[in-house]
Amino acid sequence: MATLASPRFPSQAAEALPAVTPVALPMKPATPSFAELFAAEESGLLRFSLGLTGRREVAEELVQESFLRLHQLGDEVLNPRAWLYHCVRNLALNHLRDHRHEAPLDAAAVGVAEEQLPPEALARMEAAGMVRLLIAELPPEDRDLIRLKYAGNLKYKEISEQTGLSVGHVGYKLHHVLKNLADALRRAGVECSGG
Repeated sequence: MATLASPRFPSQAAEALPAVTPVALPMKPATPSFAELFAAEESGLLRFSLGLTGRREVAEELVQESFLRLHQLGDEVLNPRAWLYHCVRNLALNHLRDHRHEAPLDAAAVGVAEEQLPPEALARMEAAGMVRLLIAELPPEDRDLIRLKYAGNLKYKEISEQTGLSVGHVGYKLHHVLKNLADALRRAGVECSGG
């Protein structure tokens, strides 16, 4: 039986090994519970669905259905927020296709029946829904930049102060995020106005 040879100079062999330094690994962000996700996303999904369908009752049913479907899938969905917007969009388009000859019962309150909306208005509603869906699918840091710039109406310098990015990097990232959104909209058949 062979014996393992020990190093000739044990003190030198120990000195040659680098010191082990503990490294902090990034922690996986905590996944929100279903109740937290519902509380955070329900109102936005209702607005999104209402914009697509034009009917409050239908919008509420579609949002409820999307949450039920998500609950059935459990942890299989990696980005539940984007998945919910995508699901609501698909359900709304299916509903509109299947009920295109129905007029809402409260047409007088709405002012215009769904079928009487000009094609431009329907196109704008669908485009707005598509933009919301695409933004929901962005990485969180890109969503934050868009939120700060357009919902917060902040200047690049103010965004830089909040995010820690340089002013130039804020402009660079926003430019590319918006360019990618415009490209995705074109691929989806939505034409962007104003270049």
